Amino acid sequence: MEEEKGALVQGLIDAVNQIASIGDYSCAVKKEYCNLARRLKLLTPMFEEIREIKEQIPEETVKALVSLKEALVSAKELLIFGSEGSKIYLRGMWWLLVPSVNGSEVFGLDDIFQSTSAPVLERKQIMHKFHEVTARLEQALSRISHENLDILEEVKEQVELVLAQFRRAKGRVDVPDVELYEDILSLYNKSNDAAADPEVLRRLAEKLQLVGISELMQESLALHEMVSASGGDPGAIFEKMSNLLKEIKDFVQTENPNLDAPAREKNLPPSSSSAQTTAVGNHKAPVIPDDFRCPISLELMKDPVIVSTGQTYERSCIEKWLEQGHRTCPKTQQTLSNPALTPNYVLRSLIAQWCEANGIDPPKRPSSSQPSKTKFACSPAELTKIQILLCKLSSSNPEDQRMAAGEIRLLAKRNADNRVAIAEAGAIPLLVKILSTPDSRTQEHAVTALLNLSICEDNKGSIISSGAVPGIVQVLKKGSMEARENAAATLFSLSVVDENKVAIGASGAIPPLVTLLSEGTQRGKKDAATALFNLCIYQGNKGKTVRAGVIPTLMRLLTEPGGGMVDEALAILAILASHPEAKSAIGAAKAMPVLVDFIGNGLPRNKENAAAVLVHLCAGDQQHLADAEELGVMGHLVDLAQNGTDRGKRKAAQLLQRLSRFVEQQQRSQSQAEAQAEQSLSQSRAQQP
Repeated sequence: MEEEKGALVQGLIDAVNQIASIGDYSCAVKKEYCNLARRLKLLTPMFEEIREIKEQIPEETVKALVSLKEALVSAKELLIFGSEGSKIYLRGMWWLLVPSVNGSEVFGLDDIFQSTSAPVLERKQIMHKFHEVTARLEQALSRISHENLDILEEVKEQVELVLAQFRRAKGRVDVPDVELYEDILSLYNKSNDAAADPEVLRRLAEKLQLVGISELMQESLALHEMVSASGGDPGAIFEKMSNLLKEIKDFVQTENPNLDAPAREKNLPPSSSSAQTTAVGNHKAPVIPDDFRCPISLELMKDPVIVSTGQTYERSCIEKWLEQGHRTCPKTQQTLSNPALTPNYVLRSLIAQWCEANGIDPPKRPSSSQPSKTKFACSPAELTKIQILLCKLSSSNPEDQRMAAGEIRLLAKRNADNRVAIAEAGAIPLLVKILSTPDSRTQEHAVTALLNLSICEDNKGSIISSGAVPGIVQVLKKGSMEARENAAATLFSLSVVDENKVAIGASGAIPPLVTLLSEGTQRGKKDAATALFNLCIYQGNKGKTVRAGVIPTLMRLLTEPGGGMVDEALAILAILASHPEAKSAIGAAKAMPVLVDFIGNGLPRNKENAAAVLVHLCAGDQQHLADAEELGVMGHLVDLAQNGTDRGKRKAAQLLQRLSRFVEQQQRSQSQAEAQAEQSLSQSRAQQP
């Protein structure tokens, strides 16, 4: 009982310490969130006093402490969102918390957008989250009979003060900035082709503190993070917020043309082009075409690259996105079939031509395509906390292991500094060890922590060398559904390194990945599909994947209602089709009608992949060529050859060439047969008397 009390109180102290370390809240919620964090920090002395009490604590007080710990976790999540979330979104969210201004109703994002989408927090949660957390904290704190506990009188008085502040804060919101609300509303409601009032944009940029390139970049990344967390459906809310950010950025850059220059260059004399711009009648900077802007940073692209979904981004921005652990396209939220980045030479040339036509210097490519290495550093307090967690992780107490693994999981998700520090402290072998624990929750925390740590490129090798793969495969086979999903995602992350593809394929990972692809949740299927695709880039894994029964599963995914896995299923079929066993299995699965239908009616990338499968299927196979020709594929291929993607056009041309030869051969054979028949008939008639 004493150990349980100690663990509970330590958990409360840790939660408050984590809250104290957040800080730097968005201006939209700064006052309220700082007040909340300050009140919570005042509770630490009470927790420390309770830890020293030798007598047994009343059961009701223990229950209240448990409730308080749960409320602190909710408060921490809310405060993190206030620190790292989008300023535009937070300002809009704060309006939803405002019931009235001067007695009259104020409408929030709900009315502005008239949208049913629910981004990071459900709409009702957005409206009440802050008050709900405050009420939960006040309720739990009031149930602690601190006046009957053996703690210092000044500590009791401090708790009474905090409790009184929570009671006053419950339901109270400071009067909002009406002008800011009206400015946001005017921009949201204006038509797309109407010009925004510069004074409105100036006030918004200043009040939202979006006046520098770093703030604008951070805001853009925060919005994309929220879209990713929303499950992939941006909806009208994010579209309008993104448009608002773009207008603010255009205004700020127009007012300050040197905004994009690195800090060390801002004191240099202006370039010849910018000097001309200022000299000739104070002309404003030309508006950058949307197609030339990176969807993440909204800046003119210097080194545009294409991802597997066909979208183009600035290389440094998409690399940062991928390094943060995302496996989706920021703009479309489609799962990336692979992490490859292909230079977009055509767009780079068009951007250079546009710059020249507008009399500005074309953007210079970075000297190196590789992202610059960042110096990672954690504070002594953070390093001490990591060491404490590792001690608990290596203890024989299952509760300590579960708690420590869960905390490391969250820390590793938080930022790159933590991922480096946790790995360097020696966490990876300890996490690998507890993958085999019978406790499903601990197992889930451990495999997810490894997933988060694997985002750091240097950690991938450490995870492999620590012998993690067999344990991850075991979780993939036997763990909870969430653990299996994260195990698949971990294998995908590790398989980005080519030599790891061989080791993972040899570990027995492929059959359970195929099973997850067949029976998992939608997220589980996508995690399994991306892992399988990556593993099958190595030729030696293709046969194993086919023998694991993937072809029937892929065919079912292609034909099931909803079609939520069509992109992934066709991509895997296309990469497998070059293998003899896969070709045989695809043919046996009667895939021809399905493939022809996708070539005729699918999305561009699906048409391309279906054609790629058909190219391999029809290679040297007269029957498949006959079946395809009979199903009317020729017309679809002609259209694809004219209007498809570059790869789709190539595949269509290959198939048209083969089918044309096949049809010509059939016609020749038929003509020869008819000629022989006619000759036989003539001879027969000649022999008659």
